[in-house]
Amino acid sequence: MSDSSARVLLTNDDGVDAPGLAALYEELRAVADVTVVAPAENQSGVGRARSRAVDVDDHEWGHAVHGTPADCVAYALRALDAEFDLVVSGCNHGPNCGEYIMGHSGTVGAAVEAAYLGTPAVAVSAYHREEFFPPEGFTFDVPADVTRLLVEHVLAGGVDLAEADLLSVNAPVDDTGGDLRLTEPVADYGVDVREATAEERERHDGDWRLESDFWARFEYAGRNPSLADVGNSYPAWSDRAAVVDGDVSVSPLRVPQTPVHSEGIDDLVAAVNRAWLAEHEDRAAADDD
Repeated sequence: MSDSSARVLLTNDDGVDAPGLAALYEELRAVADVTVVAPAENQSGVGRARSRAVDVDDHEWGHAVHGTPADCVAYALRALDAEFDLVVSGCNHGPNCGEYIMGHSGTVGAAVEAAYLGTPAVAVSAYHREEFFPPEGFTFDVPADVTRLLVEHVLAGGVDLAEADLLSVNAPVDDTGGDLRLTEPVADYGVDVREATAEERERHDGDWRLESDFWARFEYAGRNPSLADVGNSYPAWSDRAAVVDGDVSVSPLRVPQTPVHSEGIDDLVAAVNRAWLAEHEDRAAADDD
């Protein structure tokens, strides 16, 4: 247990009993006072979805929330009698890289919720260099070590996150000897929509499958080609290139919705205003008649 006065809120999207969360809990306790507020059940892929109401159970490390990762963060930051210096979300089973996938990630969604509520955050995801998703028998030791070092330096004031609201981190579960690498999420989008097989209908109770592409398809028939297959498909600055190379991808991000101004949008608003005014005048004239 750390003697540090720093307080860390730990959450995830795989659920309060997930091994990735346990690994981070054990490591982070060496550098901070850690409180866990995590989903009672697996909430993978829910993004930043929020509930109107949730039930909360006590847990030996904190609390289990019957809701989403964003619900956990909102509850912890606004209902608990504690001031948290940092929110850590993870460690996720599988990488979260690329803008499209990150938007669906509950791991990243929790960090985004924290940032909107005024607390800096680190979202941590684990990958296997050859098989994408970590296979059976792996541990979260490497991602947990990396996270502890990042958190320790942030809490010690050695790193200023003033220009970034959150860090999205992807770390290998196998010790590749790779470096930490500053990256940006690559804009790589894709979703497959197909009719479900009979077995899938029975298992998932749905007639259609909507499956996000994690990697560029190219000529490969499989949904998730190995990292070796994708090779040099991504720019060197991207989070996915770092993952392909076996490095730790660190993407500093900000959360505000970005305003867009353009002549075309100005014209659109002006045209709708004219139409709205004309309809209002027509209704007023009809009422007078």
